[in-house]
Amino acid sequence: MSHPQVVAAARGWIGTPYRHQCSTRGAGTDCLGLLRGVWRELIGPEPEVVPNYTRDWSEPDGTEELWRVATSHLVHKDLTDEAPGDVLLFRMRAGSVAKHLGIAARVGDTASFIHAYSGHSVVESPLSIPWRRRIVARFSFPKGDM
Repeated sequence: MSHPQVVAAARGWIGTPYRHQCSTRGAGTDCLGLLRGVWRELIGPEPEVVPNYTRDWSEPDGTEELWRVATSHLVHKDLTDEAPGDVLLFRMRAGSVAKHLGIAARVGDTASFIHAYSGHSVVESPLSIPWRRRIVARFSFPKGDM
C-alpha cells in the first residue's frame, strides 16, 4: 500500500470528534479508532476484535498491550526510517506504557502527524520535539493489494 493512500485516508478523519473506544469517521474516534478506521478503509476487516479498554490502557499491570498488538499486525520499522503513512506509537510519560498512536503525514523540516486525543477532534499536528521524544516505535501498514 502506498504512503499517499495511508495519509489521504487518515486526513479523511480530520475533524472527527474524540470519543473513547469509538471508530466511526465523522461521529467519533480515539487514537486507536483512527488506526482501526484507516485499516478498514485500506486493508479490510480488522484482524482481531478490540476488547473494551479503559483510559489508563494497561497501566495498572504495566503491560505493553498496545505495542504487542501493533507488532502483531503492523510491520516494525527502525525509528530513524521515517516515511509518510508510518504508524507512530507514543509513550506519554516516562515510565508509563505506550498508549497513544498517530499516523505520520509529513516528514522532514515540516513533519506532522494525524491523531485523536482527549479534548480534541482528529487533528494534524506538528511533529515537534516534545512529540518526537515520546515516540517509542514506528510501524508501517502491511503491504496489500490496494
